[in-house]
Amino acid sequence: MGLKAREVPKLKVYLDQLIYQFAPEQFPGDSPHVFVYFLTIENGSSNTIQLLGRKWILEYQDGSTRVIEGDGIVGKTPTLAPGESFSYNSFHLSDQNALAMGSFFGVDENQRPVFTRIPAMDLHLPPDLPKEELS
Repeated sequence: MGLKAREVPKLKVYLDQLIYQFAPEQFPGDSPHVFVYFLTIENGSSNTIQLLGRKWILEYQDGSTRVIEGDGIVGKTPTLAPGESFSYNSFHLSDQNALAMGSFFGVDENQRPVFTRIPAMDLHLPPDLPKEELS
C-alpha cells in the first residue's frame, strides 16, 4: 500500500498569464478554442521537491467533466531546491466555457509523496465571437 501524499503549503503555483486564441486551422473539429496558460511553480518550502506529474480536472458549462492525468510536466520532471522555481506554458482546448483546476504531484528528498494545487482558471469564450466561431 502506497503512502498518502501530503500537500506542501509553501509549494505554490501561480498563473502568470492566460491567453485565448481561436485557431480552427491548427485545431480543426469540435474544439478550435485554445486557452494558453503560463504557470510558475515556486518552492518556498525547506525541502527539495521533484515534480513527477500532473492532474487536471476540466468542468464544462454543459455539466460534463474531463480528467487529464500524466507523467511529467511538458515532458520534464523538474527538481526544485528551496527557493527555486519552474515556469512553463501549455494549453487546453475547448468548445465551451469551462473551469480548469488540478494539482502537481511528486516526491520530496526523502521520497515521500507530495502535491500542490493548481489555482482554478476560468476558460471563458469571448462573448462577442461571431456565430461561425461558436460551432
